[in-house]
Amino acid sequence: MLREDKERVVAELTERLRTSETLIVADYRGLTVTDIDKLRTDLLTHGARFSVVKNTLTRRAAEAAGTTELLALLEGPTAIAFLESEGDPVAVAKALNEASKAEVLTIKGGVLEGMTMTADSVKELASLPALDTLRAQVVSTIVSPLTTVVMLLSAPLHDLVGLIDARIRQLEEQGDTSGTEAEAASAEAPQAEEPPAEEPTADAATEEPAAGETSEEPTEEET
Repeated sequence: MLREDKERVVAELTERLRTSETLIVADYRGLTVTDIDKLRTDLLTHGARFSVVKNTLTRRAAEAAGTTELLALLEGPTAIAFLESEGDPVAVAKALNEASKAEVLTIKGGVLEGMTMTADSVKELASLPALDTLRAQVVSTIVSPLTTVVMLLSAPLHDLVGLIDARIRQLEEQGDTSGTEAEAASAEAPQAEEPPAEEPTADAATEEPAAGETSEEPTEEET
């Protein structure tokens, strides 16, 4: 390989290592070219690029990218599954684990979001449910208690609002009824009659004698 080609490969590997938070390293010595192509196609559907690499060039790329934890895995024939940003690490681990069961591939380890994985860790990752299932389980675990709390908090509020609305309607109905009854009572009430003129009493009819007049009744001296 020419020097220019080596520099190009190192630069490409360095960029992949910098942009891939998750990768899995395997020994591919049992795979044929056809097997590698098939596995590469399967992994691509899960968001991973499967590449056969040279250890010497990959070491240089790992040192340049700062992924020195990868150096211990670069022994023997090496292939790396680089996960894209939207890749499914569980599905990739499952696919590689199935290949390892057929004894055509040996998992060495890998890096999961900056953390080093052993071969056993990759197999444990492969035993997990699919990523979509894991997300659904996590969301269900988080949302379920929140839904319960919201229901507990909102139920009394709903009851209170219902009681207030019912009371408002009751008061409005009573107000309408009271107003109607008051108007009806006012219309049916008889008009107050003026009191009759007072007749003169006996005392008022007896007039006092005018000044200068004497009483016609005789006094005791005249009799």
